Amino acid sequence: MTTASVAIDPYAEAGPVSPVRFLYRLNPLAKLLAPAPAMLTLVFVRDLATPLVFLALAYAVVLVGARMTVRLALILFAVIPLLVALLGVAFGLWTDPAGVAGTPALVRVGGWTLYAGAVQIGFATGLRLAAIVALALIAGLTTTGPDLARSLVQQLRVPYRVGYTAIAAFRFVPRFRRELDIIRQAHRVRAAGARRGPFAAIARGFGYIVPLLAGAIRHAERVALAMDARAFGAYPTRTERHRVPWRVRDTVFTVLMLTASASVFWLLFPWTP
Repeated sequence: MTTASVAIDPYAEAGPVSPVRFLYRLNPLAKLLAPAPAMLTLVFVRDLATPLVFLALAYAVVLVGARMTVRLALILFAVIPLLVALLGVAFGLWTDPAGVAGTPALVRVGGWTLYAGAVQIGFATGLRLAAIVALALIAGLTTTGPDLARSLVQQLRVPYRVGYTAIAAFRFVPRFRRELDIIRQAHRVRAAGARRGPFAAIARGFGYIVPLLAGAIRHAERVALAMDARAFGAYPTRTERHRVPWRVRDTVFTVLMLTASASVFWLLFPWTP
């Protein structure tokens, strides 16, 4: 097996991981359900402290429970802080000055004034969105699409026709990536990509569409034939090759996250700016 073939399928069953990186060992539904109430409630929060506490909580869970990669480090220490800064400044500038005129003035330019209340509202909004994104990373960074589809079928009794269709759709992604690489290599062999510049890049992109679409149709036909050969949809239930069980650790994680979320909201209420 070559290195390229190993890297093609990122949706295969996860291999063994360290017990310390516990997020990979949890049921996908536990990682979705545990932070979901906090993510929904954060929409209505208006203070700075509550989203800041949840941001710290999400960071702690991800840093302990997930593998530290370059991608994760960039998201946690570059993308999210930059998101908070940009949103804080942008929403602070867009805030109606009449609503925060009673707060101290920070900057005056002619007839325009930037008030401290506007900056506080802007950064509260930025922290709120960043906390929601960070909580979503708990499941997003450590869960594969097929495992989520399998857990929906096995735990929530979603019809397997829907679940297995989702798994087939997820597996289209690495397939298309490989076919796109092959098409690009073929174009380079024919010197089709020798021209440089933005317009040449757009032309090359349009040149990829037709062969990629033809490959997608062929692959869809093969998948449909394979599903028919396996009597897909002929029976109300099917056996599972990969089990994604709900274990005690999933219950413990869900209870701890819900308890921590409820405690933070209770201690920091009311959420006034």
